Amino acid sequence: MLAAARAIAAAMIAALRAGNKLMVVGNGGSAADAQHIAAEIIGRYKQDRPGYAALALTTDTSALTAIANDYGFEQVFARQVEGLGRRGDVLLALSTSGRSPNILAALRKARDIGLVTIGFTGLRGDALGALCDHLLVAPTDDTPVVQQIHLAVAHGICDEIERTMMREALRK
Repeated sequence: MLAAARAIAAAMIAALRAGNKLMVVGNGGSAADAQHIAAEIIGRYKQDRPGYAALALTTDTSALTAIANDYGFEQVFARQVEGLGRRGDVLLALSTSGRSPNILAALRKARDIGLVTIGFTGLRGDALGALCDHLLVAPTDDTPVVQQIHLAVAHGICDEIERTMMREALRK
C-alpha cells in the first residue's frame, strides 16, 4: 500500500505542477471523504501555502440533482467530469466496494478525455481497479475500516504534496 500511495502522490504532484486540477468523487461516507480531501488540497493540510486546484464533485446539489433527474444517478459524476475535466487533470474515485455504477461511469469518462485516473477501494474493487492508472486497495471489505484507511492514506498523500510543492517553491 505504501508504494501505491507514493505513486499516487507523485501523479497528483505532477498534475498540480503542470497547472492541472484534482477532482474527487465518492458516494455516502466516501462523498464526505471526497470533500475532506479536496478541502485539504485547496485549503491547506498543515502548512500555510498557496491553494492547489482541487474540487469534490459531490458538493453542487443543483448539478447533482439536475443530472440525476435528466440522465440518471449513474451519470452524476461522469457529466461533471465531461464538463470540467481537461487532459492531464486527475480524477480520484473513492469506492469502498469498487462497484458503484456512477463511480465507474466517471472513471470511464475520465479515461476517454485523458485524465489520470486514481482509485481508492476495498478488497473486492476489481471493477474500479480495471479503470485506474493508479490504485490503492484497503486490505479489507469492512466498509468503516476501508474508509478509515482511505482517509489516513489521503492525509499522507496531502502531506507529501504539500511538502514537495513547498520545497519546490522555496527553491525558486
